[in-house]
Amino acid sequence: MTGEQPLPQQPTLTIAQVVERTGLSRDTLRYYEKAGLIQRVGRTTGNQRRYEAADLAWLEFLIRLRETGMSIADMQRFAELRARGDATVPDRLAMLREHRADLADRIRALRRNAASLDDKIDHYVRLLDQPGSDELS
Repeated sequence: MTGEQPLPQQPTLTIAQVVERTGLSRDTLRYYEKAGLIQRVGRTTGNQRRYEAADLAWLEFLIRLRETGMSIADMQRFAELRARGDATVPDRLAMLREHRADLADRIRALRRNAASLDDKIDHYVRLLDQPGSDELS
C-alpha cells in the first residue's frame, strides 16, 4: 500500500439542477446531447443523467453562442472540433472570430435601428406637444 488517498469525486448535478442553473429545458438538454453539442453525459446505475462542473461550463458557453445568434449547425461544428482536441484550436478560434465579427455587425445594425425608432418617437412626442395638430404621421 502506497498510502495514496483516492481523489475526492466532484459532486455531480441532476438534470433538474442543470435546468434550474441554466434555464434550459430538459428537452433542450436531451436534444443538445442527441445533436452532439454535448458529450454523452454520465449516468447513475439507475440510468439518470449526472452532469459534472465541466458539462455545466460548456452548456453555459453554448447558451452564449445561441444567444448571440450562432446557428445550431455552427454550434455542432464547434462542438465537433472541440471534441477532436487541441489540434483544432486554430479552427475554433477562426469560428469564434467570425462569429464575433458577425455579432458586431448586428449590434451596429441594431443601434442604427434603435436610433431610427428614437427619432420617430421624438417626432410623435413633438406632434403631441403641439396643440391643435391633426397631422400625426
